[in-house]
Amino acid sequence: FKIWLDEQAAQVLPESLTGKAISYTRNQWEYLRRYVEDGHAPIDNNVLERDIRPFTTGRKAWLFSDTVAGAKASAIIYSLMLTCRACNVEPYTYLLRVLTELPQRAADADISDLLPFNVAKPRDVLVPA
Repeated sequence: FKIWLDEQAAQVLPESLTGKAISYTRNQWEYLRRYVEDGHAPIDNNVLERDIRPFTTGRKAWLFSDTVAGAKASAIIYSLMLTCRACNVEPYTYLLRVLTELPQRAADADISDLLPFNVAKPRDVLVPA
């Protein structure tokens, strides 16, 4: 495919739609190769795109946050909820746990154990019989 792209690039006008498509593909070749070389790499990012869709469609409504701190707080909550979804953690239960434990900790305490991916129960753990 790369050889074909290189051959076609010399035969089409660079500013034509085909020329732009070939140029784009050639410029992205390193990333295309990475997908083929690493079988763990997903072919697309549809999961992430689907997860952020509700927030991108609501973007206009959030332009008018009263304060920068309020907008930042909203962004943190959205991020935590999407991480809960990705880790199969039920958001209400997660927030209940976090909001119960946070007041009991010192202000400078490490709270990384309360992040959704650390709260998630490990899957596929074999328990010896």
